[in-house]
Amino acid sequence: MSIANNIIDKSQNIDGGDNNNAPLAGRVRQAVIWRSGSQILSQIIGWSATLIVVRLLDPTDYGLFAMSTVVMAFLNFLNGYGFASSLVHSEEVTERQKSQAFGMMILLNIALSIGQILAAPAVAAYYGHPIIKDMLIWQSLIYLSTPLIVMSEALMVRDLNFKKPAIVNIAAAIAGAGSSLVLALMDQGVWTLVFAPVIGFWVRAILLVAITKMRVLPIFNFSGAGKMLKFGGAIMISQGFWIVQSQADIIVAGRALSPHDLGIYTQAMFITTIFASKFIPPLNEVAFPAYSRMQHDAHLFKNSWLKTVRMIMVVTLPLYFGLAVTADPFIKIILGDKWHETIPMVRLIAFAMPFMTLQILFHPAINAAGRPNVTARNSIAGAIIMPCAFLFGVHYGGIGLSIGWLIAFPLLLAFTYYQARNIIGVSIMDVIGALWPAIWMSSIMACIVYLSDHLFFGEAAHIYQSIRLSMLVAIGGVCFLGLLRFMARPLFDEVVMLIRKPAEAVKAD
Repeated sequence: MSIANNIIDKSQNIDGGDNNNAPLAGRVRQAVIWRSGSQILSQIIGWSATLIVVRLLDPTDYGLFAMSTVVMAFLNFLNGYGFASSLVHSEEVTERQKSQAFGMMILLNIALSIGQILAAPAVAAYYGHPIIKDMLIWQSLIYLSTPLIVMSEALMVRDLNFKKPAIVNIAAAIAGAGSSLVLALMDQGVWTLVFAPVIGFWVRAILLVAITKMRVLPIFNFSGAGKMLKFGGAIMISQGFWIVQSQADIIVAGRALSPHDLGIYTQAMFITTIFASKFIPPLNEVAFPAYSRMQHDAHLFKNSWLKTVRMIMVVTLPLYFGLAVTADPFIKIILGDKWHETIPMVRLIAFAMPFMTLQILFHPAINAAGRPNVTARNSIAGAIIMPCAFLFGVHYGGIGLSIGWLIAFPLLLAFTYYQARNIIGVSIMDVIGALWPAIWMSSIMACIVYLSDHLFFGEAAHIYQSIRLSMLVAIGGVCFLGLLRFMARPLFDEVVMLIRKPAEAVKAD
């Protein structure tokens, strides 16, 4: 929520006073409310279905699905999102540029769909599971929906209009969740995981085009689009190396582990990375156009980024520290006893997530400053560091892969900070200062929760899982909020203000 308030000061500087800043400040605040709010609701819908489906499917189904999604992830970075991002970044955009971007995305995604179909037999042979061939062929339908989704959203993001996409995303989440439940109850196994996303993507594409009344027609003559190609190409390269970094564990483990063991690991990773992978990117989507509008004011740019980091990390750190110490009851209640093997992996990955979250928060600021080449270098570093860590860790199974996360992301964060420090204008002490209150309060909270678990439950911990988790969450919440209120009052007041302003904005809307 901090991004919305960060822009207020900027609008004051641009417009010359409080009386004229309402349109820009209000638009950004509403953008954050709609984008983050719809994301939360969509995730609640999706998780509700997932928690039922995960009890109906086997770990082997998730292992096979993970193998196929590696290919999807690798090819998806070529879907042309970078060209749409250039429309958001540019101060002025012509109708011809919009049509050219649309044309680029259509050609790329048709090529990706055909390429995946042709590559499917070789991928299935690599993993040694013939069913992956058919899975990839059906999953190729997703690419054909991408140009419609990306182009529609880019035009609205440019104007900080997130209301219509938010409504569509909720509808698509309902469609995807509903189809996954029906397929799982019909005992379709791994095909549940294949067809539900395809249905969700196409529902989203059709509704976006309908609700936005998109009038852009594609142009396949790309003369004069050099700047767009350069900007989009840099982001595409960055995304490509990011995919290598983010999918390296599955690539390495796909042949080394059985589908069952791979399914156990991927579920541990999914549960642990939900916040960093599902909630931070939507906030970054709002941050990118917001930072782009303040890129020429170095002081505001720096302070806005630090404020965003401070607010997000005051949620991230207690969340992941708390997950690490409550993983045992959490997994047994959420996923069921058959997923108990994920517990030690969840604990390890949870401690790596704050490093990952902070590293991700650098990207929109770097891109908004017109330096996607730096983001590309960071992704290249990740594409080297992460595979090396996983190649070492895979010899120790899922636990080794989890340790790889804990080793690799601090290294990648250090490299990213070194590359971005002068662009954003922050020193290491600035970053530590923004993080320190959340670090020490979360550490104290985690210690108290851990000791409380052993004190109140001890040997009987396996009997009262629901009561156990509820008590530990309550203890952790009271502890952290108490520390925040009485030991870090300025930060507490800032959080309250950020919650109060969006609430007032919703009432006004």
